[in-house]
Amino acid sequence: MVRGGLGQLDTPVSDDSRPVVFTVRPGMSAIEIGEDLQVKGLIRSPLTFRTLVETRGVGSRIEAGDYRVSPSMTTGEIVTVLSRGASRSGISVTIPEGWRAEQAAQKVEALSIARADEVLELVRGGAGAGLPLAEPLPAGATLEGYLFPETYEVSKDATARALVEMMARQFDKAVTPKLRQQIQARGLTLHQAVTLASIVEREAAISAEQPIIASVYLNRLKRDMPLQADPTVQFAVASANLVEALGFGYWKHELTRTDLQFPSPYNTYVQRGLPPGPICSPGLAALEAVANPAETEYLFFVAKGDGGHVFAKTDTEHAANVARYRR
Repeated sequence: MVRGGLGQLDTPVSDDSRPVVFTVRPGMSAIEIGEDLQVKGLIRSPLTFRTLVETRGVGSRIEAGDYRVSPSMTTGEIVTVLSRGASRSGISVTIPEGWRAEQAAQKVEALSIARADEVLELVRGGAGAGLPLAEPLPAGATLEGYLFPETYEVSKDATARALVEMMARQFDKAVTPKLRQQIQARGLTLHQAVTLASIVEREAAISAEQPIIASVYLNRLKRDMPLQADPTVQFAVASANLVEALGFGYWKHELTRTDLQFPSPYNTYVQRGLPPGPICSPGLAALEAVANPAETEYLFFVAKGDGGHVFAKTDTEHAANVARYRR
């Protein structure tokens, strides 16, 4: 997602939302702060940082001290945090497509809006949290998947509930009655559609492939074939180890054969059908891909290594593609 007029230079360095303490020393200039932020892996460009500081006129407002930021924040968001002591404006928080609730919660905490555990308590509370959703969640479901990815402007005194309610209202606004009807016509409940869209979101690096990947999973569901979706395993394995510092963060990208057998209702290699709920917050395009998938007979796909995938209808075709692209 490109954010702001400065384009690609203002995208986050990574999706690591764990907070880092950044220190502004007395007498540091904007360019020195920017260079230090770049050295610490928090921004891409000191020039972009200085340009934003000058455009907003906050250069003299950045006070010496410690600030909590993260590599998942845009340069603009970091400028907001550093200038907050003197600024009376609101706080901008961007939740990208494909983030799980824990990542969003950590970013909210890094921006000093609310504690991560307060956000996650509401998310895990599901229907019991009493949040505004047009359709009630299934029994036992959490709000994972319903924190709609968007840029939100919140006041400096906002609470965790206010922000989560804002995200839930944005979900209801984005998922229009027409889209809900299309989902229903596909034979899916809204929760099932959000669940499948979350898998498509994590699987498709190229947006144009989302409807095709959605068709593969829908075709497999119709045939009662296991989805065998790697992102569900990445989610399951990481979820079981979030408390431990194992080095792969919120998603375990390099899966082993042992991982593929990991016992979890979210592991679609060992469980048929959809997992119990979403594994991340899907964007509107992924939701629309599930509601309006491509018309294909594909049952398999394999990554080509360039972000794209090659698709197949049969085991034989798929085996040939695997042999070609997974050397």
